[in-house]
Formats: sequence, structure tokens, C-alpha cells
Amino acid sequence: MQQNETQMQPQQDATDWRQGSLLELTITDLNHQGEGVGRWNGRVVFVPETVVGDRLQARLLRVKPNIGYGKLHELLEASPHRIRPRCIVADKCGGCQWQHLDYGAQQIAKFNQIVQALERIGGFQTPPVAPLLPLASAEPDADLHYRNKSTYPLGRSVIGLVQAGYYRKGSHQLVNLNQCPIQDARLDPLLAEIKQDIQEQKWSIYNEEKHRGKLRHLSLRIGRRTGEILLTLVTANTGLPNLTEQAEAWMQRYPNLVGVLLNYNRDRTNTIFGPDSDVVAGRWYLREIFADLEFQIQPTTFFQVNTEQAEALMYAVLEELKLTGNEVVVDAYCGVGTLTLPLAQRVQRAIALEVQPEAVEQAQQNAALNNITNVTFHTGTVETLLPELTERPDIVLLDPPRKGCDRSVLETLRTQQPERIVYMSCNPSTLARDLKILCEDGLYQLTRVQPADFFPQTTHVECAAFLQRR
Repeated sequence: MQQNETQMQPQQDATDWRQGSLLELTITDLNHQGEGVGRWNGRVVFVPETVVGDRLQARLLRVKPNIGYGKLHELLEASPHRIRPRCIVADKCGGCQWQHLDYGAQQIAKFNQIVQALERIGGFQTPPVAPLLPLASAEPDADLHYRNKSTYPLGRSVIGLVQAGYYRKGSHQLVNLNQCPIQDARLDPLLAEIKQDIQEQKWSIYNEEKHRGKLRHLSLRIGRRTGEILLTLVTANTGLPNLTEQAEAWMQRYPNLVGVLLNYNRDRTNTIFGPDSDVVAGRWYLREIFADLEFQIQPTTFFQVNTEQAEALMYAVLEELKLTGNEVVVDAYCGVGTLTLPLAQRVQRAIALEVQPEAVEQAQQNAALNNITNVTFHTGTVETLLPELTERPDIVLLDPPRKGCDRSVLETLRTQQPERIVYMSCNPSTLARDLKILCEDGLYQLTRVQPADFFPQTTHVECAAFLQRR
């Protein structure tokens, strides 16, 4: 491949390796950020918005001795995997990275991302990575319209019109949207109409630079199986005139809207939600069906954005574990019990650990709602609670935040030595790092890694890794 690249590229000397130079490249790989990877005279060049197989000219924006960062200047020959984006603002919006890449190529790139992380970071030779699970939805465009939650920053145009959308790539400049092709299509009508209502109510919009104004975000959440919708406005302070009347009007207009809430985020921060919310109309939660169980989901509850794929991966976990009903299972980072409760139905006893009291309260409510009584919930950090367990569990399920597990959690597991560990992660790099620690000295064997695409059109991928104690 490198020989063919050299033949196709004009002869260029080392003086061309400088900012502003035009280089001819063929893209041979994609990195974990979704950028195309090409090579020029033994050096690596990263070019966003390119596809494996593209032949192009790239303008160098930044150079290091052996690495360059460029932008697409001219596409000389398009890859067969390059497609026309199905979003009209794909070239501007930073929400998706791969609208220009066909879905089969996206799956290959995500599979390779996991394998490479396990090899390079984890030190695993020929890691046992299974093919990505097929998309669970039967819809013809299942790689679109999958998100059950969208949260939009609010702003104003130069002529004062209310805008909602995602930020332009690499900036805090808002790209105004009236619909989004990756969110549940049932939410699209609300987006444009609610912006217009905010405009007519003359509510002030928060200015991030000056830390002034009121409305910061509009959040929409839908139960994929129930169709119930929650609408949440995030404000920097109180005092939205006519809010109750407007909320009642929304409830009348949208039959599936079950609650309008106001969340307060008074801090100068990039965090979307604040700690407190009020119900303006309707109820706190929507109902969702997951793994044949009913869950109550609040606006700030963590719940996977792709309901169908999350459920498919959970069933793949259950199939791999082949539970007998006699196991004691620990679900660390349990959240509202999304994985805890389906597991509890199939084991002798479940122990759930979660740092957020609100999530524990919701998990207990969901357990009661489904008449599941064999779960013990504990509030606190996994670092503190896991060493306090008085018995060795048979299985430990880890589903930590993107940054992975604290080292002390991994060391506790190496001391307790449960028979099996299931590690679920949306970050192959931290997954590989943590698996390497757990498998040191041959204590555990990595038997399978099952990827699932929770986030089509983006570079993110979820997977479950299975460890067996030797």
C-alpha cells in the first residue's frame, strides 16, 4: 500500500514539511477521533472529514517533526466509502463526525479502534474482539433517529432570533437546527415550535461570556417504547414570566408530553444540568420499557441514549454469563438500575453501588415498581464501598464513567478475585488500560470483547469485556 502511495504522490522534498504546504495523500486509516490518517515521506498526517481510500490534497495547519495536522484542500479521488451526508448541516455541526462515511465503514473503523487500543495500550496479542452487534432497530434508517435524548444550547442570531442547536466544530458558535437526523423523529416538531414560543415569550437567553440572561438549554427526552416525552428548560435563575401558562399550552399541544420541568444551573460551568429542578406541569418522569421491565426516567437521569442497542448488549452479556440463578452479583456504578434489575431477575442476589443518592433513590423505586426484592443498594463511591463487602461476589459488573476505574477499584478486585468480571465501557483507551491491570500476572484471562454501536454517525463505540479468573 505504501509503495502505491509513493507512486501516486509527486516527489516532494523535506522543505515541503512546513505550515501552509500542500501535500498529496491517500488516507489509509482513521484515528480514534475519526480523523483520516495519511502518510507522507514516512510522516503521519491527520486530516479531519476524510475517508479511508480518499486521495486528496491536504493543507498543513500544524507540524511536528514526524506528525502533521492538516485540512482537506481538494478531493482528487473519492473513496467508495464516502457518501453524501444525510444532514444538511453536517459540514458545520459538531454533533456528528462521520455523516460522510457509509455505515459499513463506520463499523469497521470502530472494530479496529477497539482492537488497536487493546493491542497498543492493553498489551493483548490478538484480542478476542467479536464483530459489532447488528443494529437492533428494524427501521430502514436504523443508523439515524436513534437518540432518545437531545439537549440543545440556546442562543440568539445576529438579528435576535432564538436559536437552538449544537456547536460548530471546534468552536462555541451555535449551529441553529430545526430538526436533527440522529434524534428520535418524534422530537423534531417540538424543536422548531418551542424555539418560536420562547421567542414570543421574550424570555432572556443566557450569555455564556457575560454570565447574564436566563435560559441556557432546551432538553427533550422520549421513551422509545412508550412515546412519553419530557421537556426541560435549564435556566441560570428563576423568574420566567408566564411559564406555567406556556407549559400547560405545551401539554395540550403535544399529547405525548407528560412533563415540563425547570432545572436550575446557576454556576459558570459547561455542565448542562444543575442540582435542582421543579415540575412546572405534568410529572417528574417518563416511563420506559427496557428488558421487559418498566423504568421511571427523570430529565437528569443517566440512561443510554440508544435504548435498542443498550438492550441488545445487555442480552449479549446475559447470554455470555450463562447464569444459573445461584450467583451473587455486584453492579458497581449502578445508576438507576438499568443493568442491575435485569441481572437480579436471574441471580440469587444483587448488590448495587452508586455514588449519587438521587440515582439510588430512583433505582430503589424502579426495583419496587417491578417487584424485584433481591437487590441491596448502597450509596457511596465504588472506591469506598467495594472493599467493605463481607463476601466475595461471583460476578462483578463494572460500568464506570468515560475516564474508567480508579486504580484502587482495580486493586480491590485483584484482592477479592471474583470468578468473573464484566467491564462495560464507551472508551476503548481507558478500557484497555484497566484490563491490562486486572490481567497482570495472569490473574484474569480476557475471554471476549463484545462491541455494540450505541452512537452511529459518531466515533464513539460501546463494548463489554469479559474476564475469567484463572
